[in-house]
Amino acid sequence: MDVDAVVLDIDGVLVDVADSYRRAIVESVDRVYGRTIDDAGIQRFKDAGGFNNDWELTDAAALYVLAREAGYDGDVATFTDAVAARGGGLDAAEAVVRAAPLDDDDVFGRWAPDRLRETFQALYLGADLYRDLEGGEPPFETRGYIHDEPVLVEPATLETLTERFAVGVLTGRPAAEAAIALDRVGLSVPDAHRFTMDDWAAGKPHPRALTTLADRLDAARVAFAGDTLDDVRTAVNAADADADRTYYGVGVLTGGLTGDSGRRAYEDAGAAAVVETVNDLPDLLDS
Repeated sequence: MDVDAVVLDIDGVLVDVADSYRRAIVESVDRVYGRTIDDAGIQRFKDAGGFNNDWELTDAAALYVLAREAGYDGDVATFTDAVAARGGGLDAAEAVVRAAPLDDDDVFGRWAPDRLRETFQALYLGADLYRDLEGGEPPFETRGYIHDEPVLVEPATLETLTERFAVGVLTGRPAAEAAIALDRVGLSVPDAHRFTMDDWAAGKPHPRALTTLADRLDAARVAFAGDTLDDVRTAVNAADADADRTYYGVGVLTGGLTGDSGRRAYEDAGAAAVVETVNDLPDLLDS
């Protein structure tokens, strides 16, 4: 695969977030409503598309839990399939609930996105970082799951990639949380070469962030490595939107998609390649 720039996702690629972001989703809904979804349910929402923002995935998971309590008889798979059929994302999840034969007040009257986000950030950041980044007192004292993110990328991999290619970062994290992760893994990327939640509203799989990074990196051929189907779809959409450049979506099997089933899912979404870990990228790519 001949490229002159590599763009990296953070979660599930550079750091493992199974016990941080994904744990915060599960436990935020449980703390607020007394029941929740499991890890497999989180992946179902991710696969439905449009949930690059984990706050919005938490909101959608809460909607599902509340809908079930109000009489919705579908399981998580049925719900997320319906979300995917409506284009994915939180708006689609709301539409699924409104279309169901339920009393909307039983669901939306109890739905509390602000409380869910406050709970999520307290669990993920911990009390000290919450005060620093959120600018207020946390709703409870915790250590923070952000400290439980094992590094997936090896220093030699980063050294090779940065020596051979222009490197950018495209993540759904807020900028401050992205900076913490990049510092942890030892990857220095100029602000102009990274896109975070704070930089554009649309999120993945919208192609604008990736095409903008390609332009800023002065790249004609770009590989984007991510751990979700939306990451691959972002590269596919970028190729459709920007005919002057070549974009390759590379699926990484260290996030929620794993094994043969994960490989097939990436390939069905249009991945140009699938690797076991980000550390396989240098052998895959030619400059």
